[in-house]
Amino acid sequence: MTLKPLSIIYNARSGFHASNKEQVYEQLLTYFTEQGFEIQAFELGEKKDFPTLMQSIIQRHQSSESIGVIVAAGGDGTLNAVAKALLGSNIPLGILPLGTFNYVARVLNIPIDIMQAAEVIATGQIRSIHVAKINDQIYLNNASLGLYPLFIQRRELYNAKFGRFPLHAYTSGLDVLIRDRKELKLEVEVDGKIYPVKTPLIFFGNNQLQLAEMKLRIAKCAEQGQVAGVVVAKSDKLTLFRMLLQLIRGELEQAPDVYSFAADDVKVFSRREKLTVALDGEIVEMRPPLHITVQKNAVNIMVPYVVTSV
Repeated sequence: MTLKPLSIIYNARSGFHASNKEQVYEQLLTYFTEQGFEIQAFELGEKKDFPTLMQSIIQRHQSSESIGVIVAAGGDGTLNAVAKALLGSNIPLGILPLGTFNYVARVLNIPIDIMQAAEVIATGQIRSIHVAKINDQIYLNNASLGLYPLFIQRRELYNAKFGRFPLHAYTSGLDVLIRDRKELKLEVEVDGKIYPVKTPLIFFGNNQLQLAEMKLRIAKCAEQGQVAGVVVAKSDKLTLFRMLLQLIRGELEQAPDVYSFAADDVKVFSRREKLTVALDGEIVEMRPPLHITVQKNAVNIMVPYVVTSV
């Protein structure tokens, strides 16, 4: 029997070692071997040139009789890095969810239990998903400018001190609102129409589950492959505290001075040389203008097999 290639790419920070799942890792290797896979594992931070590593992994799969599966084991940042390399490829991406919120896995009905997720990788079916792009980067969940990147940086400090808990997403947000206030002067072009914007936060969402949990009507637009955006129009602390409270309650759409929109093409212009952008929880510096689009059916992902009635 010809073995199918299976490459596991994991992040040591959010992966098996950080999550004390070494025993589960051994169970995974046994299970995938029993399913007829030839397994290779790679640590995300092991090589500096990750694109070159991914290119060699993809070549391994393309040269095999069976294309197999490339597995991302970690949080949504890990999924982002692997999915970017697989854009336009026919090789399916498998997900072992080891993050805090695991929005990508949850929106695709992939179990959070690791062994159940492994079963999906081995016996599931392929589904194509939309991927949002911002210049040469992608985001599966969200991209944001302004206060949100500060939330991410502060959250990572909380995680490093106290461990990874969803509560830190809110406590770090409160911390940032007390200590920091950042306002951006931008021009936002939405489907060709330009709007001057003075804002502490712009948020772009690509995951309809995350947007639905925030009770945003644009969740359906994201599901259909449009750019879904949220702009906060005021930066005084009272407005921002109210916004955070509404966010915790899942009522962001009702917050004052918060506006949502959907479009096929969005550009963000700034006089700054660089803008700090949070992409699926990772911080990057990008040169404006920022061009945001959605590439439809861009990545194949293994999802639970669904029996359809005839």
